[in-house]
Amino acid sequence: MTGAGGPDFEVLWNSLPYPALMLDGERRIVAVNASAEQFFSMSMRSLRGRCFHEFAPEASRLAALLEQAEGQAVSFAEHGVEITLREAGVLTVDVQVSPLTDAPSSSALLVLIQPRSIAEKMDRNLAHRGAARSVSGMAAAMAHEIKNPLAAISGAAQLLQDTGSDQENELAALIEEEAGRIHRLVDRMEHFTDARPPARLPVNLHDALDMTRRAAKAGFARGVRFVEEYDPSLPPTAGDRDQLARAFQNLVKNACEAVENSGKITLRTAYRPGVRLAGAQGGGRQSLPLEVSIIDNGRGIPEDLAPHIFEPFVTSKSTGAGLGLALVSKIIADHGGVIECESAEGRTVFRMLLPVWREEDGQTDMPEEFT
Repeated sequence: MTGAGGPDFEVLWNSLPYPALMLDGERRIVAVNASAEQFFSMSMRSLRGRCFHEFAPEASRLAALLEQAEGQAVSFAEHGVEITLREAGVLTVDVQVSPLTDAPSSSALLVLIQPRSIAEKMDRNLAHRGAARSVSGMAAAMAHEIKNPLAAISGAAQLLQDTGSDQENELAALIEEEAGRIHRLVDRMEHFTDARPPARLPVNLHDALDMTRRAAKAGFARGVRFVEEYDPSLPPTAGDRDQLARAFQNLVKNACEAVENSGKITLRTAYRPGVRLAGAQGGGRQSLPLEVSIIDNGRGIPEDLAPHIFEPFVTSKSTGAGLGLALVSKIIADHGGVIECESAEGRTVFRMLLPVWREEDGQTDMPEEFT
């Protein structure tokens, strides 16, 4: 957006935290800010010149709001309107439309879009952290109280197999198999008991993602197509590469199960300044500009489960324990970050926001060259 108020105006325009667009009198997009490029998953060059009716059909509430604002001297706002995105489908957002009286066209409009609020995302992530901590305490108790009697049950079943009849041996084998299944479940829950902070070393997120992709392609994701959309200038984050790769692998495995060997999984990274989290590691407010997204074109998450997927024991799988995403949430939280999910039929996005590694003092914050 050049030539409209000079460089200072362009900096201000691109610093707006919400997607913003300028429309001419024919409802064509003439300018967008950086947040709008991210929201629409399209570049300014791709968006410029498009008719806004592609995203807000003429019979929609948003189109009516544009008509209402045209030629007026006041702004109009509408809450809970639908907007159609190329990849994400239909999303519900809040919109404010203002006429631009100084623009070359008297019918020019400024459109501000407010997606689901950052505050709501942060509140949900804090709840996820609390859930993970609850599982930590319960897992520690289970490991002690269940494993010892479980070993005795398994040992007794083995003795029965050695001395019993064929029918007793069959029942003993079933007991041993089920005892082993419970043992494995407790092992998984024990992952939550490690309260030690992760290593604070510089981690190249692309290396962790590449480790995940190669492991998946060699095993459970042989029939899945991977697309890598990486920001080559992405700085490192701070933490433990193996733990982060483990979190990514959990998400990729879920994505593979959703696309069923015939779909596409996109691994995407981006630098998104402007998101800060209060009460992060070390106190104060911490910047989370590193964005890692794992996107699949599968069947999506059931609507009734979507608000609870990071809670322990919540799963749509008949054989799942519901601990995978709770563990992912814990790993990302331990690294000072947050995770969120957006899901609809044909597109599910798990988006993680992480801090930048700062070498001077071993803390996680945004270095000077990014401020």
